[in-house]
Amino acid sequence: MSERAARPFGIRDKVGYLFGDFGNDFTFILSSSFLLKFYTDVMGVSAAVVGIAMMVARFVDGFTDVAMGRICDRSRVRSAGKFKPWILRMCGPVAISSFLIYQSSLSDMPMGFKIGWLFATYILWGSVFYTSINIPYGSMASAISREPEDRQSLSTYRSVGSTLAGVIVGVGIPLFAYDTVGGQTVLSGPKFTTIAGIFSILAILCYIVCYFLVTERASTETAPHEHNSLGTVLKNAVKNRALLSIVVASVLMLLAQLTMQSMANYVYPNYYNNAEAQSLSTVAMMAGILVSAAFAKPLARRFGKAEISVAANLLASVICILLFFIRPKNVWVYIGINLVSWLGMGIFTMVSWALITDVIDYSEIKNGVREDGSIYAMYSFARKLGQAASAGASGILLSAIGYSTETAFEPAVLEGIFNISTILPAIGFGALALVLWFWYPLHKKEVEKNVQILKRKHNK
Repeated sequence: MSERAARPFGIRDKVGYLFGDFGNDFTFILSSSFLLKFYTDVMGVSAAVVGIAMMVARFVDGFTDVAMGRICDRSRVRSAGKFKPWILRMCGPVAISSFLIYQSSLSDMPMGFKIGWLFATYILWGSVFYTSINIPYGSMASAISREPEDRQSLSTYRSVGSTLAGVIVGVGIPLFAYDTVGGQTVLSGPKFTTIAGIFSILAILCYIVCYFLVTERASTETAPHEHNSLGTVLKNAVKNRALLSIVVASVLMLLAQLTMQSMANYVYPNYYNNAEAQSLSTVAMMAGILVSAAFAKPLARRFGKAEISVAANLLASVICILLFFIRPKNVWVYIGINLVSWLGMGIFTMVSWALITDVIDYSEIKNGVREDGSIYAMYSFARKLGQAASAGASGILLSAIGYSTETAFEPAVLEGIFNISTILPAIGFGALALVLWFWYPLHKKEVEKNVQILKRKHNK
């Protein structure tokens, strides 16, 4: 197979790919960070019920993600490419369905209606429309370039796009969506709904920029007889050590990171009674991640992506354990200590998307067929399982400590909030480091060998 004739890979592709995840995370981070807070504090739904809803949706994704991956693999390469057309088709539906989730005007409806609305709109957004745009977007990285350094650049720029969206969401909502009532910081439903609408519009614009800037140039088309059946794909996956280990690593990564993000909505407004500090902590997090971006690529080139990921996650785990025992009373001390863990998380975040392209290459060598969409779909499903694990655990544990709108500022509940926000991430980051070191096989030498094998194959 030969490469498609196209302009050389360059900054235009990197910026375009950045905007793709910029658009993704205007809805994904809004959901992973604030859906639990919105439905407990505005809609009055039990935290455990919200967590269960998110877990149910993620298991639905087990079918829709794989189905979308198969659709991508069997799609024809058109003038715009194999994966890009899906971004243009689905950017409107994913943005609109996200906005529908956060309708504070329905807060006075019967509880059964609100729970039904949560399940219906959340599954529509995440399991149908977000899947139909995120699977092609993630799979597209392999079609933009086959060079490992180019892919590392795409992973870095994607992570920067995600970080920028995270900053806008993380800074904007605490600054503009909270009111002070009786000396306590509470979330305003109407303000939140308006902000969710603005984020949906911004998501559409970002997707359009991605579509027009990125070019698919590496051939990903296979003849019909080269496609494996779904049963064969799943059978191969079970035997694929690299894929299985990266799936488990993804679950642990999202468990740790999203628990930190979602619990921040309780740590700052409730434990510290300071929503503005949450906005500033998001800026500090962005600074830490951007500093990490400067070091991620040279460190990955020198030591390997998996190797530096192990060190980064061990650092984040140690900081979470330290916070649990120190329990700083001053919010600025808390932010300062957390900044160190964000440096560690930032390094891993910058290389994480390049790891899955290594797995796709490994799978092609192992199975003889390139199935970018199917492999990425399994990886995406793993990430959603991590989201489900985080939401489910956070929601159930919040209910277990007695959290509700009436008890939100009671001392025992506040201590429970702090415990959840440190213990779960510490476990997740530590376990992730162990998986990458002892189970994941694609360390530096193996990746370099696989790249050379595929270069010889595709340049025939």
